[in-house]
Amino acid sequence: MDLRMRDKRYVLIGGTAGMGSATGQVLAGEGASMVLIGRDESKAQDAARAAEESGATKAYGIARDVSAPGGAREAVDTAAELLGGIDGLAVTMGTEGMVPVESSDDVWTSAFRDVLLATTRSVEAALPHLKKTRGTVVTTAAYSIRSPEIARLPYASLKGGVAVFTKGIAKTYGKDGIRANCVCPGAVETAPLAALRVQLAEQRGYPVETALERVMVEEWGFDAALGRPGKPEEIGELIAFLLSPRAGYLTGSLINIDGGTNF
Repeated sequence: MDLRMRDKRYVLIGGTAGMGSATGQVLAGEGASMVLIGRDESKAQDAARAAEESGATKAYGIARDVSAPGGAREAVDTAAELLGGIDGLAVTMGTEGMVPVESSDDVWTSAFRDVLLATTRSVEAALPHLKKTRGTVVTTAAYSIRSPEIARLPYASLKGGVAVFTKGIAKTYGKDGIRANCVCPGAVETAPLAALRVQLAEQRGYPVETALERVMVEEWGFDAALGRPGKPEEIGELIAFLLSPRAGYLTGSLINIDGGTNF
């Protein structure tokens, strides 16, 4: 399917790795232009080169910390200047909240900035640009907002805030032609889980291709209809669709992509 994204301009916060990088690859294949934003300069440059090699009209990588005061606005405004405008924004970062509820105030505050504030500030910074283009927003929450676990309650609580915030953006700015949707991934085999797969295979003597799934099901109680973690590219394809004109009547939605995880 042609997503009608050729020469469209997108900003991917967290676009230098994992689901964000995978989204960039889909957009590149559609001939879009993009700015990929992460904290590491070398990763940002590598991601931009990979996007251009995959067909992006233009791709830039910049290093910014959008959780820092003023960081999101600087990143988004820089991206808008590089691209000559913005047609869509996706935020795929925010993992610091994977800590127990008993964590200190400093840890909670750091999680708040990384998981929730980085998203809200990035979207707020993009809104003036998106009003000009009747653009799109995609944020990422998590399947665990429906079934929070005490071991990672700060994460689920703050991701719940992302979902509510996104719904509010959709309701408020729909009159300006802006669409906003929130994706809720389940377990996804980004770099940390991919590394764990190899480690578990060596420790347990399992084949690499099944080691992670066996441990997740047999030891962790992972209960998903598909019996496996998702792949970053599977999430990237959904995010790209939501950013595209093909999803033109879809807004304010909270979309699970979790392999049928049993809450």
